[in-house]
Amino acid sequence: MRIAAPIEGIVHMTTTTNCHMTLEEYLNYDDGTDTRYELVNGELIEVPSESDLNNLIAIYLLAELLRFFPVQLLRRGTEIVVTGYQTTTRIPDLMVLTEELASALAGTQRSIIMPSMPPPVLVVEIVSPGTVNEERDYRYKRSEYAARGIAEYWIVDPQQVKVTILTLVAGLYEEAVFSDDSCLISYAVPNLELTAAQVLQIGEPIKD
Repeated sequence: MRIAAPIEGIVHMTTTTNCHMTLEEYLNYDDGTDTRYELVNGELIEVPSESDLNNLIAIYLLAELLRFFPVQLLRRGTEIVVTGYQTTTRIPDLMVLTEELASALAGTQRSIIMPSMPPPVLVVEIVSPGTVNEERDYRYKRSEYAARGIAEYWIVDPQQVKVTILTLVAGLYEEAVFSDDSCLISYAVPNLELTAAQVLQIGEPIKD
């Protein structure tokens, strides 16, 4: 199976060019590298490394969520199988699990939420620069996470300087957009005291 090489200087995902994979084939796939992949409608997609800002935001949110959830219910880098035209997997930046889901994952050899497992309570995606990344997080993942029954989906967008919180209502997401000093309102984290600016400005230089 050949993976298309990325164009230098452009951050994007690359896909296979000659075949589709089943979930079983994806789970058994190993190209001998540390490259991360998602399976999107049966196609193997290379996931590029995160920017330093995205990593900082993820770490900051993880630290904040630890105030409300035990570490056993938090995940970074765990995969989830979602609904797509064909088999699709995603790797959210952060997830909050239910106790039932944490029990289902306990002892598994690979940290992946299978279709037979319950959904997480919350997923967080931090948008990387580029139209492809925006379309993936705002459009495709929105429908995939709703179909998977994930109660809340946060889209943290450093480029558009906003945080969108999507809450599942009758199978569809209702959205609320936060920017500047507006406080994030989350049903999954009801006692959260955090503004959009605090999240989005975490990458700024430390002031004395």
